[in-house]
Amino acid sequence: MPTSLKRILVTGGAGFLGSHLCDRFVEQGHDVICADNFFTSQKHNVAHLLGRPNFELIRHDVTHPLWLEVDEIYNLACPASPVHYQYNPIKTVKTSVQGAINMLGLAKRVRAKIFQASTSEVYGDPDVHPQPESYRGNVNPIGIRACYDEGKRCAETLFFDYHRSNGVNIRVARIFNTYGPRMHPYDGRVVSNFIVQALRGQPITIYGDGSQTRSFCYMDDLIEGFIRLMDGPDDFIGPVNLGNPGEFTIKELAEIVIEMTESKSTLEHLPMPADDPTQRKPDITLAKKHLGWEPTVPLRDGLAKTIAYFRSIDLTTFRKPTDNAPVPAV
Repeated sequence: MPTSLKRILVTGGAGFLGSHLCDRFVEQGHDVICADNFFTSQKHNVAHLLGRPNFELIRHDVTHPLWLEVDEIYNLACPASPVHYQYNPIKTVKTSVQGAINMLGLAKRVRAKIFQASTSEVYGDPDVHPQPESYRGNVNPIGIRACYDEGKRCAETLFFDYHRSNGVNIRVARIFNTYGPRMHPYDGRVVSNFIVQALRGQPITIYGDGSQTRSFCYMDDLIEGFIRLMDGPDDFIGPVNLGNPGEFTIKELAEIVIEMTESKSTLEHLPMPADDPTQRKPDITLAKKHLGWEPTVPLRDGLAKTIAYFRSIDLTTFRKPTDNAPVPAV
């Protein structure tokens, strides 16, 4: 039990990462307010918390102001999968930018510490590898991914301007590819796509030749990084990379998933999407130095838990968030 109980707001709290963050704070005894508009998240991710006296669920869109009294804010609200954030790109920009303004305004008013879930997408298609926080990125500002990339970059700008101009106590984390239980089966991300396709015996769809790389961090490791950053000293506010520096090609990931699911799926190659990064790997030197943090869950261990989750769910109970979302065959 923590010595000092806090009232914590988690925006996007019914999503994949937000729900696990709510779990952790509720178990620690904090008062947790989960705000979510349920565009890409699922209410059943937090249904098990609804009876807890220290948990409250609010349907709310962060593009509108929220008036609460809280000690800490974790701003995770924003669709993070290309098929979802490209569905309504203007709304995606509004969520990142206006959402940041609203949450920063709340933090300023009540003097709350505030965490921003930024992203490795701020680096775009990098020409520096691995990516340190000092790298300013290679982003196409008018491309189809820009609604998310530039929205998150602008949100970081707002966080640091509120910090410099108004003394708001901020923390900014740049999240690299993360996976684990409660990923949405229709989110179009590579881990969930591959697992669902493998379990259904469908072809594993790989964009390009599969040589592009990603680094996959299990959600337990990432949540630990969030909390260490938030609880850390006020002279280290970020931005800080949080991700697993273990690097795999997309083809390697597909082959591992096929092996672990004992699937008969084959590989199917499709054209590369526009502005899709060819390399993605975090330099986590700052996280090691200032937070004593680095991932501990090997890819195969995390995949085993994630595969078990996808085996356990009924796809018919999941709402398809957008028309762009893939529908796994039953």
